[in-house]
Amino acid sequence: MEDTNVAVRPPVWLAILLVLVAGGFYLTGKVIEQKDFAPMTISVESTGKASAVPDIAVVSFGVQTGRQSTAPQAMKILAQKMSDIVAAVKKQGIEDKDITTDTLSLQPEFDWKEGQQIPRGYQATESLHVKVRDLDKIGDLLAAVTGEGVNQVGGVDFTMDDPEALQAAAREKAIVKAEAKARLLATQLGRSISRLKGFSEGGYAAPMDYRKANVMMDSVGGGAPLPSVPVAAGEQEVNVSVSLIYELR
Repeated sequence: MEDTNVAVRPPVWLAILLVLVAGGFYLTGKVIEQKDFAPMTISVESTGKASAVPDIAVVSFGVQTGRQSTAPQAMKILAQKMSDIVAAVKKQGIEDKDITTDTLSLQPEFDWKEGQQIPRGYQATESLHVKVRDLDKIGDLLAAVTGEGVNQVGGVDFTMDDPEALQAAAREKAIVKAEAKARLLATQLGRSISRLKGFSEGGYAAPMDYRKANVMMDSVGGGAPLPSVPVAAGEQEVNVSVSLIYELR
């Protein structure tokens, strides 16, 4: 009697297919597992403010010679006046490094008659920027230079010698406020803060630009000193915005 029992073996490709399918399910499960356990994050923003009294003033003033018969004559008068003015500035304790020529010009002057241009000589002009580190001397400085011939006063600009210190103070306040906001938000979500994940800082909403006191005294004449006038500096404020990202647990 013949043996009719025949052993049937599954093909090799079927075993490989089963391994691949099982592996795919395993990897898919891992991806889902990772997604399910991805940490929650929150982003908060805040702004900090800091203010301080300006410690620097930049005073602008100069001389306009008026019409002179010749260009050399105009420049000679200008040179004499500016020499006396710079000397007066230095007597107020201002150093050379804080005295800067802003403009220097020599221009022909004309009249018009019956549509014709008539030469009337030349006019020379020079103006200075003077950095004043003792704000109590601003009034005395203006009085001194007008006595030496200044007839153009542009204004007084206030600023900080070290603006980064004020920005750092505002930034610190912004970070403290943002962290407090994040902790409150985490509590409301039933979570707590785990760690800081990201930080960014916005632009400075700043009156950090020069704050100008419009002391405009065009053509005051020169030759007779003006009385010393007090100039108030007030305060300057800087705002710094920050954005923080926290991971929650």
